[in-house]
Amino acid sequence: MNGTTSKHSKSTQRPSSPSGDSRRASPTRIRDRIPFTRSRSPMVKHSYDGNGHSLPLRPSSPSLFPRSRHSQPVQPLRHIFPATVSFSFRLPFSRTPWSASMDVRQAIENMLLVSSLGFIAVKLRTCSETPYSPDMWISIASVIYCLYTRVSFSKATVPLPVPQTPSTRPDSPRSFDTRENRRGSHLISAAPPKIEETGFVWMTVPKNYRDSADDGILTGLLAGPFIACALLYLTIKASKSLPPPQIPLPSNWLIEPPTVLQNAIGPHTALEALLLSRRNLVNQATFCSTILIVHACASWVTEARHRRKTTIPDGELRHVPRKESRRTYLYALFSVSVTLWILCVRISLAELNLGIWQNMNYFEVVVSSLMFQFSLYAAVRLAHRGFTLGELGLVCFGATVLFMESVNLTIARIWPVTTPYIKTYRLPTPLLLYQIALIPGSLLTGFLLSPLLYLSRHISQQPVRRLRFPKERQKHRRLLALGFYLGTVLIVGGLIGLWTRWCLGNRDPWLWAIFWLLEGKRKWTRPLLLVYWTLLVSLSVAGWNRQLARSRRFRHRSVMSVAGDAPTTFDRSRLPTANGNSSPGHQSDPSRPSTPLVDASGPLGLGFPTLPNLPNIGNGTGVSGVATDWLDAADRHVPTLSVNARRKFFHALAVVMFLPGVIVDPAFAHLSFSAAFALFTFAEYVRYFALYPFGASVHVFMNEFLDSKDSGTAILSHFYLLTGCANSVWFEGPSQLLQYTGILVLGVGDALASIAGKRLGRHRWTPTTPKTVEGSVTFTVSVVAVAWLLRVCGFTEDFSLIRYTVVAGLASILEAFSTQNDNLTLPLYMWSMLAVVDV
Repeated sequence: MNGTTSKHSKSTQRPSSPSGDSRRASPTRIRDRIPFTRSRSPMVKHSYDGNGHSLPLRPSSPSLFPRSRHSQPVQPLRHIFPATVSFSFRLPFSRTPWSASMDVRQAIENMLLVSSLGFIAVKLRTCSETPYSPDMWISIASVIYCLYTRVSFSKATVPLPVPQTPSTRPDSPRSFDTRENRRGSHLISAAPPKIEETGFVWMTVPKNYRDSADDGILTGLLAGPFIACALLYLTIKASKSLPPPQIPLPSNWLIEPPTVLQNAIGPHTALEALLLSRRNLVNQATFCSTILIVHACASWVTEARHRRKTTIPDGELRHVPRKESRRTYLYALFSVSVTLWILCVRISLAELNLGIWQNMNYFEVVVSSLMFQFSLYAAVRLAHRGFTLGELGLVCFGATVLFMESVNLTIARIWPVTTPYIKTYRLPTPLLLYQIALIPGSLLTGFLLSPLLYLSRHISQQPVRRLRFPKERQKHRRLLALGFYLGTVLIVGGLIGLWTRWCLGNRDPWLWAIFWLLEGKRKWTRPLLLVYWTLLVSLSVAGWNRQLARSRRFRHRSVMSVAGDAPTTFDRSRLPTANGNSSPGHQSDPSRPSTPLVDASGPLGLGFPTLPNLPNIGNGTGVSGVATDWLDAADRHVPTLSVNARRKFFHALAVVMFLPGVIVDPAFAHLSFSAAFALFTFAEYVRYFALYPFGASVHVFMNEFLDSKDSGTAILSHFYLLTGCANSVWFEGPSQLLQYTGILVLGVGDALASIAGKRLGRHRWTPTTPKTVEGSVTFTVSVVAVAWLLRVCGFTEDFSLIRYTVVAGLASILEAFSTQNDNLTLPLYMWSMLAVVDV
């Protein structure tokens, strides 16, 4: 033993040198270090266990960055709930014990959604003369489906006692960094759900959906009825008030009265027509949910019948053919079959007087069924890997509602005498007409010009050697882009413009919008809001373009410096000039020593260790150079910003942009949200189909803000953020407080909860989710505090602070336990609950 130790000490002795330590620690001698390999390490440290025995040699970390000597102890994360919950039971007349287990996160999320919908159903039954409990059967069917697919049943076995043997393996000497442990959402290994537990639309496969720990089918099934019941409750409540308002909108909505059909067979007020329309909306929501659960059950049953087939590629299903044409044909055949089946069910329910879907006529049953199923398949194919099943069902329900509103407006315009009332789910004002013209109109434009878009993307993706005319590639791209732009002008100015003019009573839609722009509280109010929004967007986009461009340059140089291929100091003479080359008169001398980094403390004693050593200058000389050095020092910090921090910047920007507009003029904000959605749609066309000349620049800019939920072909996060803030205004609620819900939830609550959870979070809800209790508390407190400040400032009416806090707490729980896109689901849930609890 002693001989071995002395032998090893002799082999590790090296001749001492007075400058050896400084030479090894000098950053300029990085290249002289011995490369780190498994067979030879630049430094070997001895480790000993508690008994004094030597452990196997472990190489030190090859990191070039020094670590702090005084590391803070890592505080362990605690979990409030376990990952799964299980219980044992025994069936009657059976001696075999059984056990059932379910994921706790899914159980809490599902329980919250089902109980919230049940609460709304009870409120409707107590305030309405017509019972609506038959329409809520979809909640029972959803619970049965989730219990059957989410709960695992197995025979309980008694485990044999295993002798405990003391482990001789020493503890790992590695200690995780505090920052990584605090932000370590990536350490959570949430396995994807099994095929048997996941629902799919007919003829779709797992690789068509976004990767998620839960398919979110209960969100897709219950969110539509949830919102529809909340809208109906508000209308019933308004109709029972004395006296009932002619227009159920707040007084600060500056818009002309809604259109009412003057005939003898229909209701005579806009409120009565809105009440009947929203009863139809409840039927429409449960109708679409039924179609979604039929697709999921049919796909699940058919896949179970094909389990005996051979192995299949990853992300595929056994019963789904590989050919796209075959899939499309089978889906179209199945859609027609489902439509005929559900029409027969509607007729049978009418004969049995069960009261389900009785506010929908046969034409609406057929059109809604075909449109909803077309939206499901088109969204899956176009936005590949962009949705979970729950998000897909909710988005397609919204598309179906907008389509049915446009159809009903057209029918009322064609047959005004025989149509009893205008069946729209919002008031039939010009705001609704412009929203239909902008949002479905932008989607219709892309559908009609899809051949040009497809060719543009095809030419951009194909290598030059595979093109038929490689020398004319750029010319063809320009011609296709020009064709798309001209086609857009013709469709918007022709087809969509003529429909809007016809629905406005032969008034020019462009002139109406210009004159309405000057009809605010003051003539300059709405133009000033436009200038304010344009200035904020321009500064944000220009600033981020500059910062991201510089961050890529500094990131590239930092990587090269670590690799040893470039000097570690920043040399301004290497910056490219306007012509793209380095300045010839300022080439750096490689023999000149680099400027050392000294203390950057100012006269106040404030230290900035990340700033470069600024030169001492006289008054008025070199000010621009110093300012540029400070900007470069700030730019070097940009690569350290995480994607989450960049995305939360736009959440904060949404508050600064949208909140003043909703406070000053909500009607103008309503129309502006619709126009912004149309602009986002055309920007996505330009990005995805690589339209000349903006396609590449838009794609590069958007790529800097992507996260795991933007793994599909289409980038949808900015759509979710916009619609999450706009839905509270688009729903046209009677309270000013309801109009701020989306902005407060996403711009304030969600952003601050993310920051607080990552910085201060120590108590996670479950081991399968990165959400913390501290983040949920921050969500609730911040939303309630800002709402209270709005009341103090006089921007909203008085409300019950206790009820508002309870609803905000429920929304924070849904945010913590749901894996769906919270920009889409959270504002809808909180708005619906606030509408029902009479806050």
